[in-house]
Amino acid sequence: MTDARTERRSEWLRPLLLAGLCALACHVPAPVLAQAAPAPAAAQDSSIVLVGKDGWLFPAWGSLTEVDAAAIDRNTRLVVQARQALAAVGVRLEVLVLPDKALFYEDRLPEGRQLGDAVRGRYALIHDGLAGAGIPAVDALQVLRRVKQGGQEVFYRSDQHWTQAAADAVAGEVAVQVRQQVPRLDGRDGSGMPLGSEIRERRFGDLAELFLTGEQRKAIGRDTFTVRRQAEQQSLLDDAPAPVHVTGHSMVQPYFGFPQKLSNLIDRPVSVNWKPGNVGHWIVLLEYLESGEFRQHKPQVLVWQMFGPTYAQGPDARGLWDNASVMTSEQWLARLRKALGQ
Repeated sequence: MTDARTERRSEWLRPLLLAGLCALACHVPAPVLAQAAPAPAAAQDSSIVLVGKDGWLFPAWGSLTEVDAAAIDRNTRLVVQARQALAAVGVRLEVLVLPDKALFYEDRLPEGRQLGDAVRGRYALIHDGLAGAGIPAVDALQVLRRVKQGGQEVFYRSDQHWTQAAADAVAGEVAVQVRQQVPRLDGRDGSGMPLGSEIRERRFGDLAELFLTGEQRKAIGRDTFTVRRQAEQQSLLDDAPAPVHVTGHSMVQPYFGFPQKLSNLIDRPVSVNWKPGNVGHWIVLLEYLESGEFRQHKPQVLVWQMFGPTYAQGPDARGLWDNASVMTSEQWLARLRKALGQ
């Protein structure tokens, strides 16, 4: 695994196409990903992309109507066991589940497509289950609804990722929870990451870039991506130990600004490890806990980011996660406890 501090330096602004590729893998089950190279003959007929109104694109994998409530409950129980194991070594767990794009733009879905009641209620089912189990978790759905109601977009039109406004708002709520859990974070005041100036890039979103033909992309058009430059002072802060670590998929990569904003708000360094989401949040957490970075400096707070539509997929979700990521729940727990010396 790449050292988290090195990752903050080298992946501040990732190449744009690479960011799109990471987004693709973040939500496409492995078998679909393997078959996805040829662009569809007609976007409307694609099994990969739903072309909605006004050029809004949505991933077409996953059900718009069905939810596996029993699997959600099973996975929450696994999260509880992880939290207990981490607490035993002095690490507090904060879970961040991010909601589905379609929840905010259902009116932009293709004609005749709509979400079922179960999918509309899936995020609340997950969040309420975590709260009932005593797991600290920001209600990102409500945070992002407020952002959208305030007139700002929360997802890009032709991309799967959140906007900087969305990432900033959720980082603000996570910062509040972190400070509530640990009022006195290790480190010194003034060691948070300064925020660089904003830049805007016109490009195709990942769904358009990867799954549409050139003619279809031209019809959809480019989106404007807002990201931050690396601040001049950042290099002075990179080597400071981080009392907060973020682990998750491509939504929390530095390109979209979440870890930088969190660091700025808590006024402490924040380290991050992430991988494309087709490997699953289960293995990404293990890779961090099994790393030298974790052994050398355990954080006070670990923010574990997940994605609502794939929350029901446990460590054993064969055919949905990358094959190398698949293991039984028992194997996953055994590796987690071994990494923690238990």
